[in-house]
Amino acid sequence: MTRRIRDYGVKIGRMQTGEENSITDVKGVTVGHTTIDDGPHQTGVTAILPHQGSLFKDKLIASTHVINGFGKSMGLIQINELGTLETPIILTNTLSIGVAADALIDYMLEHNPEIGRTTGTVNPVVCECNDMLLNDIRGKVVRKEHVLNAIHNAEKHVEEGSVGAGRGMLCYSLKGGIGTSSRMIPLDHGTYTLGVLVLSNFGILSDLMVGGNPVGEKLKQAILQEREERDKGSIIIVVATDLPVSERQMHRIIKRSVTGLSRTGSIITSGSGEVVIGFSTHTTIPHHPSGKISSIPVIHEDDMDDAFRAIGEATEEAVLNSLVTASHVIGRDGHERPAFKDLIEKHQIPLI
Repeated sequence: MTRRIRDYGVKIGRMQTGEENSITDVKGVTVGHTTIDDGPHQTGVTAILPHQGSLFKDKLIASTHVINGFGKSMGLIQINELGTLETPIILTNTLSIGVAADALIDYMLEHNPEIGRTTGTVNPVVCECNDMLLNDIRGKVVRKEHVLNAIHNAEKHVEEGSVGAGRGMLCYSLKGGIGTSSRMIPLDHGTYTLGVLVLSNFGILSDLMVGGNPVGEKLKQAILQEREERDKGSIIIVVATDLPVSERQMHRIIKRSVTGLSRTGSIITSGSGEVVIGFSTHTTIPHHPSGKISSIPVIHEDDMDDAFRAIGEATEEAVLNSLVTASHVIGRDGHERPAFKDLIEKHQIPLI
């Protein structure tokens, strides 16, 4: 079994995790991957399905937040305008957003014959990070079938590390990729779940902090890395919750993901794209009007601090899980990135 950050004795924050410590602890959420591991082609696709019904007919309250806008994501504008999400979320590499969107549109057309006929079109949501060091990104090897396979393979158990869209990604100059975590939010009117999934591709080694421990600086000294690399990467943060919130409250919550990101050492550099997408499964918004006034339950603003703490903790732990679960990858032109877990064991670097 792959060891996660808690298996090394590192406990992040004070809140309780969900059963799987995963974004899929939010009921109905599933995640699927397609991994491409073929010599110079080290890339893939990750799909997040927010619920198991018709997302187009029963949309979810959602919001997005751009921490730093060096990115090529698709679909964010309409989410922020209308406050709803109507497709799965696809993650891939930068030059594959077009084929990913095309495949996602095909998937939505197949399951919703009214699109483009008796109703409007659809807003595909695709986010990316640049994996060009390990992956021959110009080869554009991601195909429609890879996207559709990721959607169809989605399940409750989430593989982490060098899988799916995370196959060719870096994190703090080491191997990065997919990571996830969750937190439980006990309130007077019920206990809720907030989960985070990240595609990590950012940071320089000397900045890495693990639970407040400057592990990155210790590792840098141990491996005698003389040249400091510039952070030109990105991170995509996907947030799911079953809290009853409005899109305004959702936006307030997802903005706080930056607190967890910064606790891992990120300074959010100029060339790094940090994009957050969040949705709530508590209330569905019907595509067609019912002729009645809609009623959307929301938590009180005084309860928001618990959600703010939850997203910070879950984001921090998801990033660390993406790092510690990743495996060593050799890719384009012999470029490689070692695995964090191998280095800390080889050089006996304590994490606590």
